[in-house]
Amino acid sequence: MRNITRRTSILSALTLVIILAATHSLSADSRLHGEWKRGDGNVVVSIAPCGLKTCSTNTWIGDTSGGENIGDRLIMNLDKGSGSVLAGEAYDPRRNLTYKLKIDVSETRSISRGCLALGMLCKNASWQRLSAR
Repeated sequence: MRNITRRTSILSALTLVIILAATHSLSADSRLHGEWKRGDGNVVVSIAPCGLKTCSTNTWIGDTSGGENIGDRLIMNLDKGSGSVLAGEAYDPRRNLTYKLKIDVSETRSISRGCLALGMLCKNASWQRLSAR
């Protein structure tokens, strides 16, 4: 039972990690800043600068049974890749975990992929922009 609880916690953390991120690059930041709703409709995040990084903060959760809470935050450090792709890392201070992250972002939609364990445990999420900042 303990392994199931830990696995559920890790999967919840992965869900949180694939909440959109941002980069040090102003053009990449500006594409991500704003409010985003996850494709399953259960999470809304606000993406904004936080110090020298960019943070994604949960502002609304429909069902908290997956371990996600309002106020949970990811601290992003991404670089602009080719085309519309951003890649780098996201740190989850609540769980003390760092994830590899890739985001393909457009003006109205994004797809993110967060991975743990050397890329062996990954999850994708789609996002819809609610508003820009």
